[in-house]
Order: sequence, then C-alpha cells, then structure tokens
Amino acid sequence: MLTRIIIMTLMVVLPTVNAQDFQGVATYKTHRDFDIKMDSTKVNDAMQKQMIEMMKKQFQKTYTLTFNRSASVYKQEVALDKPQVGSGFQMSFSSGGSDMLYKNIQQKTYIDQKETMGKKFLIKDSIVPIDWQLQSDTKHIGEYMCFKATYTKQVPKLNFNFNSGSNKKEDNTEKEKEPEMTERMVTAWYTPQIPVSNGPAQYHGLPGLILEIHDGKLTVICSKIVINPEEQIKIESPTKGKEVNQKEYDIIMDKKQKEMMERYAPSRGSKDGAIHITIGG
Repeated sequence: MLTRIIIMTLMVVLPTVNAQDFQGVATYKTHRDFDIKMDSTKVNDAMQKQMIEMMKKQFQKTYTLTFNRSASVYKQEVALDKPQVGSGFQMSFSSGGSDMLYKNIQQKTYIDQKETMGKKFLIKDSIVPIDWQLQSDTKHIGEYMCFKATYTKQVPKLNFNFNSGSNKKEDNTEKEKEPEMTERMVTAWYTPQIPVSNGPAQYHGLPGLILEIHDGKLTVICSKIVINPEEQIKIESPTKGKEVNQKEYDIIMDKKQKEMMERYAPSRGSKDGAIHITIGG
C-alpha cells in the first residue's frame, strides 16, 4: 500500500507527459548470456572461441518500441548477418528482420508477426495478465525515476544436445517426455513519468513504461526515449502471414524443432563427440 501511495504521488509531482494524446519511441538494447560446452575432440579451442563470439553478437540486438496510450509496435532495428565458423560449419539464427509485435493494451490483444524457416506467421491472441509485485526500490534510468516490480514464472530448462552414438528407441521416448520446469523471477524497472502500461516484447501491465527487464539470462535496457517526435508516427498492426493463435504456433514450432534435431543428429555409430548448448532463459 505504501508503494502504491508513493507511485501515485510521484505521478502527480514529477514532470510527466501531460498531453492527452501522445506518442513515443523507445530504443532498447538486448543481451542474453549463455553456456556452451563442446565435448568433441574435433572442435579446437580457437573454433570454440570463435563460435562463442559469433553467438554473443547474435544475442546483442537493438529494438524500437513505438507507442501511444493504447497501442505499440515492437520491432528489431538492425538485422544481423548469418555468422559462419570455419570451413563447412555454419550457425544461423532468425534475424527477426520482418518480425513485428503489435500490442493493443486497451483491447488486451496482440498480433505477433514472425518469419520462421522461410514462412510468415501472424499470431493473434489475447494478452496474458502478469501478476506483478510492486516494490519500493527506486533508481534513475537516464532522467527518469524508476520503480522495481517482480513476478515469478515457470519455464522449461533449455538444453540442446547434439549427441553422437546410436539412435535407440528409448532415446526417442526420452524426447517425448514433458520438459523439466524451473521457477524464475523476472525483475522490471518502470517509470510513472511515462504513464503507459506497456514495455518491450511481451512485458506490460505496470503503471508506467518499462525501461529495464531482467528475465533469467536475458537483459533488456532502454537506451533512448523520444516523446512526441516531430514526425507523426503511425502505429499499425501487421497483416501478412498465416493466421494462428499462440498455442497453434507453439505446436508448429515444436514439431519443426524435433524435425531439425533428427535431421542434424549424428548418424548411428558416429564417433564424433557431442556439442551441448545451454541458453538460459
């Protein structure tokens, strides 16, 4: 209750966006830590180091959030090139160049346009409420006074294991098991000085724009905000792609991932070592 009183007081006392209708553009930098273990004796230290550097660059991205009081569009600003490591080995990740997330906070819906494996999807679904716990901690991010909020969620442990050896039936049975779950706390920093209940990606639902997120090994930090830019901005929802809901899309992606794992798994009797890649959160 004390925290809520402080927040409401600050929203009155601190300088805020006073216009009835306003727009803004926030720039966010993202970074994701990861662990990589290579058991193959054929992957030397130099190649392993190069692979790690390539992956680091892939997880350092810049996004823009264009928003008003009711809606927003979140999109990657710069698409990264496909990294290559050594001769005959290539690592590629979705650049997200055409990906776009539209959120309508008033209507509590979102439209997520994704291009995956050469095919565009238009995911339409309802925004899932987040059970934020407001905290009394404060800090400044740039010129904005920010407050802390947290919530916990259940997430699957991610472990991509490209292992060698025979592909036994019992191994296929193991793949079909439900993924092991773990509990993770998400921390957000938001500012009541920009009174929109929005934020980067799927994060939302706080009494102010979210400027910073710590979600497992994912970090999202706002580096720049422009309120009421001179050039009028249109916030429009994406329209291209096969329409599915979130559950349907997740089922499609799960199937595609299993197909890829089977396709690139070492052949039976292969003497190559295993590569274990863990991307936490």
